[in-house]
Amino acid sequence: MRHVVVMVATSYPRFPGDGIGSFMEPIAKGVAARGHEVHLVAPWHPAITRGKVEDGVYFHFFHYAPVPSLNVFGYASGLRADTDVRSAAWIVAPLALAAGAFKAWRVAAKKRATVMHGHWVVPGGVMANTARGSLPLVVSVHGSDVYLAERRATVGRAARRVFRGAARVTACSDDLRARSIALGADAARTETVPYGVDSARFAPSSEARAATRRALGLGDAPIVFTAGRLVRKKGFEYLIDAAGRLAADTPSLRVVIAGDGDLRNELGELARTRGAGQIVTFLGAQPQDEIARLMAAADVIAVPSVKDDAGNVDGLPNFALEAMASATPIVSTTAGGLAQVMSDGVTARVVQERDAAALARAISGVLAQPDASRRLGAAARVRVEQDFGWARVAERFEALYHASVEEHDGG
Repeated sequence: MRHVVVMVATSYPRFPGDGIGSFMEPIAKGVAARGHEVHLVAPWHPAITRGKVEDGVYFHFFHYAPVPSLNVFGYASGLRADTDVRSAAWIVAPLALAAGAFKAWRVAAKKRATVMHGHWVVPGGVMANTARGSLPLVVSVHGSDVYLAERRATVGRAARRVFRGAARVTACSDDLRARSIALGADAARTETVPYGVDSARFAPSSEARAATRRALGLGDAPIVFTAGRLVRKKGFEYLIDAAGRLAADTPSLRVVIAGDGDLRNELGELARTRGAGQIVTFLGAQPQDEIARLMAAADVIAVPSVKDDAGNVDGLPNFALEAMASATPIVSTTAGGLAQVMSDGVTARVVQERDAAALARAISGVLAQPDASRRLGAAARVRVEQDFGWARVAERFEALYHASVEEHDGG
């Protein structure tokens, strides 16, 4: 059965290699590669360089802002430190929701869609649910949407309406699945579909390792690398604290952080006060190919995620799976969906979240035992190759579309 799928999202890589919404691209293109027609509806953004169609995915970007300063809907620009919605985003939300729903409806009608797929229950799911008419609806939750629905009554009510209309709901981790069910998703129709990873892009490379170290001017210094938006749930402050603890015994250590966000100045000041000002380097946002090279260059990849004070936590960070694919030894916490993929002493060194001393000990242990650490990295890559390919993710979405359409047609 061939489907015409309208995917409604609020983030998608705006240009090749963009890290914003990076998981959306392999989802859409993976479904298209299985022979389905995919139409991606998303907000316009000034940084977008996409053409009309790429690898079977047709792009339909909608305009919504009456003035340029209000182009803050989607692409993580509407969130403040990933825990609340900026005032400008609240102001423009009604316009954006209406414009997105109208665009999705028009695309679905013109292309004779067979299924509507909303990403992020709010706002993508809201737009998809409004636009779907009689089409079956699949909704995928990704993390920040569930958190906001738990914390804000208006968002929670909107999420429950979408869940009631959904034929199927997917979550990228068991934790997010359970929280979605608590918000109103039907347990029998909700399943975990973890993200995949491009194991060809994120792979060990001695050439990339040498070239990247030369470019950074770090030579043979031990490197700990991490990446992500500079927000609380990433736990970067604990990694910086750990770096300060390691400074005396490992003065040549370098901690490299790729990413931008609201906490940039605060984290920089923390590095200085913790005695790690010369150890920690902030690179800013980097394209995906550069992230892959930095992973190959590192001796340790840190995934110090936490459940922050507001209760926000990652579902299953793509960065974690990409780190596993790189075969570089990993030090991780158990926050969110990480416990599903990180096994202490098997695929990573795993410590409790918010424990800078434990992070420091784990990093030191990885650096002190390179042979054993390389075995951990190799095992992590094997796990990813076996269980987390994007082709498998697309296959599972295809099965959900089949089931949704068959139930709809039979009912």
